[in-house]
Amino acid sequence: MTTTTPTMAGHLLVECLIAQGVERAWGVPGESYLAALDGFHAHRERIRFITCRQEGGAAFMAEAEGKLTGRPGVLFVTRGPGASNATVGIHTAFQDSTPMVVFVGDVAGTMRDREAFQEVDFHTFLGPGTHGLAKRVERIDDARRIPEYVARAFATAMNGRPGPVVLVLPEDMLVQPVAARPLPRVEPVQYQNEPQRAATLREMLLKAKRPLAIVGGPGWTPQAARQLQRFAERWHLPAANAFRCQDTFDNHHPLYAGDAGIAINPRLAERVRAADLLLVVGPRLGEMTTGGYTLVEAPRPKQTLVHIHPDPAELGRVYQADLMLCATLPGAAAMLDALAPPAGVAWQDWAQGAHADYLANLEPQALPGEIDMPALIATLARHLPADAVLANGAGNFSSWAHRFWRYHGMAKGCRTQLAPGSGAMGYGVPAGIAAAVVTGRTTVALTGDGDFLMTGQELATATQQGARVIVVLLNNGLYGTIRMHQEREFPGRVSGSLLANPDFALLARAYGWAGERVARTEAFEPALRAALAREQSTLIEVVLDTEVITTRATLASITRVALEKRADS
Repeated sequence: MTTTTPTMAGHLLVECLIAQGVERAWGVPGESYLAALDGFHAHRERIRFITCRQEGGAAFMAEAEGKLTGRPGVLFVTRGPGASNATVGIHTAFQDSTPMVVFVGDVAGTMRDREAFQEVDFHTFLGPGTHGLAKRVERIDDARRIPEYVARAFATAMNGRPGPVVLVLPEDMLVQPVAARPLPRVEPVQYQNEPQRAATLREMLLKAKRPLAIVGGPGWTPQAARQLQRFAERWHLPAANAFRCQDTFDNHHPLYAGDAGIAINPRLAERVRAADLLLVVGPRLGEMTTGGYTLVEAPRPKQTLVHIHPDPAELGRVYQADLMLCATLPGAAAMLDALAPPAGVAWQDWAQGAHADYLANLEPQALPGEIDMPALIATLARHLPADAVLANGAGNFSSWAHRFWRYHGMAKGCRTQLAPGSGAMGYGVPAGIAAAVVTGRTTVALTGDGDFLMTGQELATATQQGARVIVVLLNNGLYGTIRMHQEREFPGRVSGSLLANPDFALLARAYGWAGERVARTEAFEPALRAALAREQSTLIEVVLDTEVITTRATLASITRVALEKRADS
């Protein structure tokens, strides 16, 4: 009879991660999970613990890995303060439907329910639920069940609508001797709807005159993206990408209609309203993609709506669609690819017009200042390889990439966009660092001055890990989105949105990066070329005119319109 030599539970936990194919975990070390940290040391040849500088940045890095790979990014944090800091990234994973597994070190079981040092009730704090922060929160009190809990966490994080799962680790449990062994690697379940529903979808398409696909959401693979593209080509169907899922469908494709999100092309917005059939593949149709639930009205849209989503709980939750299909996106793409197209369609002009509207939106408006942002984005496009990752945080600065950057799409072989659908500031820099570590590809993080200082200390993480990242920091001395809304709602009454900033280039050099400051358009290209040529990470600070607040308008023009509206009323 074979016996298994007992091991410490913290070591078993790390062995279970290795069995799930995990190559790295992100986190900030804490005394509540020292035994797990010792497990990482014991297995350092097979898995890395990447030390970050704040749990919010670490959570963004784990979330970005989940987006890039389709398998859960892994995060370790300590109890109350650590978990609290991490919630920004956990919330992003939930709203963005990103697979993620979070391990939270906790007080010893013998101290529970006494408000011990840093004690938190994580089931109440983190969810789960429709409006919670996590899909599932569980506590491992019995070390023998670690393999069961870890395998279930990975399955839950990946299946249905992907999202974050939290496992709470009492520190006394982690030092228990245990003879259990890891369970095999969990793979996501792939499924598609029954054939008769595919036939119904085909009949609905044949009756349409102005159809439009809106694609995005979690779980796309390069093969699925190629199948989606073939389906669109055979049916000559125009396709728009959902909010911050702009690499789902190739932006260079003649059927591409643009992105449905913040600052949507007004012509695309009209096409969404005018469509007689919306084929939504993947997105959950949130507030940003639907223009505050106005382009697609809830609960019953004016357009005929076909909604395909991997989670049955999401179908019918907000929108009562005419046809609802539950399928993983690889399953949905295979089903669509198999739909036999007609000899001809009635919407050739409609599809061509949709792409023409997208191309027209690439023509910039004249704005003041010494920096021409469309030209800066074009410079990035000229010099970056096609597989470069572009990461951005949240703020008005991101609209330059959303409008003018043209993603090649996952059909080309890999994901190239990292952006927070949750709208969380501080995402871009940690996500860019994660992309450089995970993929080794050229990575550019686009950030604003307010956005950067949320997580800028993670430059130290990039230096420590030897990851090469290029940060392009757009500095206008404002919380720009808030200032824009202030001028619209309370013109001329500025409060809380002005920023006094450090010398960002000097700050970057203090972290071991190269730092440059650019105040004119023509200075950006040589700075970028130098950044691409060096092995060291680079931060390029770009000084923007405060008036340049959006891709279409200045602060003064927004204020003027707001004052005129007030005068008219």
